Amino acid sequence: MRRRGKLLSEAELALWRQVARTVKPLPGRSPVEPEPEAAQAKPAPIVENASPPAMLAPARPTKPVPPPLVPLERRMRTQLRRGQQGVEAVIDLHGLRQEEAHSALRGFLRLQQQRGAKLVLVVTGKGIAGDVPYGEERGILRRNVPHWLRLPDLRPLVLGFDEAEQRHGGAGALYIRLRRSRETG
Repeated sequence: MRRRGKLLSEAELALWRQVARTVKPLPGRSPVEPEPEAAQAKPAPIVENASPPAMLAPARPTKPVPPPLVPLERRMRTQLRRGQQGVEAVIDLHGLRQEEAHSALRGFLRLQQQRGAKLVLVVTGKGIAGDVPYGEERGILRRNVPHWLRLPDLRPLVLGFDEAEQRHGGAGALYIRLRRSRETG
């Protein structure tokens, strides 16, 4: 029996047969006969001198996947705009190469999480507008930092991020909400 393009499992077929036996047909209609039971599956023949199936290795406990990143709530953005909420730390990545900036960002976020900071500011800069020589890109950190924040090495640190208010750098800066540190001990 098919259901929207997929075959029903034996458990689903058995349930359907059970329900079909208990249904009372509408007046003037004949009862629907349940489909005959499928032939019992034959057990696999036993082969002499066959080696026993290999034992599967015990499953390793997997690290829980952090929930998806979320933007700042409206209330927090309003508090930032009004000056009621402050940024607890700032890092400026201007003038750094990509590898240096990624390393500095990773270290900064880890340190701030250990210190218990909840909201930090990362200044990437907007890049220089205008004629760009062939092969050079401007604003590369502005484009890459959001990507880095989604990578597995920073996901345990970052709860969410959003573009900064104009007084904190606007499009050239990001507010980053940090997860609480889960230190054991």
